[in-house]
Amino acid sequence: MTAANPSAPRRARPAPERTILLVLIFLVTSALLLLSHNSDLLGTLGGLGRLLQNPIVEAVIVSLFLANVLFAYLWRAAPWAKALVGLGSLLLVLPMAGQEDTSLLDLSIQIMIFAALALGLNIVVGLAGLLDLGYVAFFAVGAYTWGIFGSPRFGEILRYYGENPGATNAATLAFGLFLTAVTAASMVYIRRRVVRPTRLSTWSFGLASFGLVAGLLLTGRALLVLNASRAQGLANGIDGNFFWLFLALSILAAAIVGVLIGLPVLRLKGDYLAIITLGLGEVIRVLANNLDLFTAGSQGITPIKSAPVPWFDRLAGTLGFQPDQYYLLFLYLLVLAMIALILTVNIRLDRSRIGRAWIAIRDDEVAAQAMGVPLVQTKLIAFATGASFAGVMGMIFAAKQTFISPESFNLFQSIGVLSMVILGGMGSFPGVILGAAVVTLLNLRILPGLGEATANLGLPQQVNPGQLQRLIFGVILVTMMLLRPEGLLPNRRRTLELHQDENQEDESAQGEGRALTTGGEVYSPGFAPQKQEDRAGGAK
Repeated sequence: MTAANPSAPRRARPAPERTILLVLIFLVTSALLLLSHNSDLLGTLGGLGRLLQNPIVEAVIVSLFLANVLFAYLWRAAPWAKALVGLGSLLLVLPMAGQEDTSLLDLSIQIMIFAALALGLNIVVGLAGLLDLGYVAFFAVGAYTWGIFGSPRFGEILRYYGENPGATNAATLAFGLFLTAVTAASMVYIRRRVVRPTRLSTWSFGLASFGLVAGLLLTGRALLVLNASRAQGLANGIDGNFFWLFLALSILAAAIVGVLIGLPVLRLKGDYLAIITLGLGEVIRVLANNLDLFTAGSQGITPIKSAPVPWFDRLAGTLGFQPDQYYLLFLYLLVLAMIALILTVNIRLDRSRIGRAWIAIRDDEVAAQAMGVPLVQTKLIAFATGASFAGVMGMIFAAKQTFISPESFNLFQSIGVLSMVILGGMGSFPGVILGAAVVTLLNLRILPGLGEATANLGLPQQVNPGQLQRLIFGVILVTMMLLRPEGLLPNRRRTLELHQDENQEDESAQGEGRALTTGGEVYSPGFAPQKQEDRAGGAK
């Protein structure tokens, strides 16, 4: 009979089975959500109806309902129960409640848009360790990519170039295409042939980049001038069926801008990188504010089209939705599909070779470079990948809002997305989605609801919660970082990094470590052995 080893680690107890509890909570919160957003039924309930209409109570009910998806992810339950709760919440109950209250569908779309932004920034900050404070610039690029072409603004641009063609003609288009092709090929050649960058190769690459931008500008201007005669037919923008093509173009445009922004700054790191990206993000916003011809400046672009989907409209009408709800329901399902796709790409990248390279750069850039990881190329991939997610979500945001302006893409949006990543847990995919949901609910429902609920209490203006929303949000963030710095739902690696001192039981500094004292005396902990045949650690 062998004795149990007291030093062996204890096995963790399995989590309790919570299938019945999960389904029960789902049914209760679903009933409360449907009831609290049915104005006709609430009018017949008297005092209970007024209580459920209270903004604070309504915000709490929405939060508890969305927590169902979190419980389905965290709790140990039967697979059928998890599928029922997850799919039933997102595909059945939320659309049904949104049919009675359109603001709930709008809130759900906002949460998922910010969740996708947080997933993109999580690649840059959480995995690659690059502090980017100008992330909203890529969001703006995607929004303006569709906003300009899918609105009457495009007709006005064509009309302007028709009245002011200058010397632009078909030869300009040919020269622009030739310059673009030559400079792009030169950049690819330099990147592939130059193993160790020199001053000549750096200047050559910079000159080729400038030529590429010039070629694209000439090509774009020539296309606008040559198509100016179609301004009348495009007075309301291009056909909405091009929406699907522009989904891909917004990804490409944002990725290109990410590479162009990343090329000159990714040799920096830490605070210097954060300041540079902050400045470049503001440059994009200022350009959107000053390029009146293309962006309408501070007045913004409106109305912006969405994709026409006749068969979906007929289906939504059959299900009882009103015509003004068709596009919101369509965008809700589209964003849901995009979130599933983005999450799949994130998981695949995290488990791939490039994902491990990002983590290596984040942990120790010098060691990663010594192991053969190409720093600039790997960082550029992180920037371009995160930017592409922001670009496609910016386009969907423009279609949902039907209006965009430079004020929609200010610094506070970047800080907000960064707070979602940090609050949820850097490097954790479910964590950043949770962080996006929490921050969006706080900003759009809970804190405004608190202000509405206390508006008639006679509180002085200086202490009214409606006027102190930013202060309350800041206090919540600071408290969270003090009590749980790894985030609400961190990954295991991040937890071990932040709690290394608590988990480490190393007594070698006093010469009392078990690995050093076993088998003899200790010369000096951590020193090399004095004789060749001695054991490591100094034991005789």
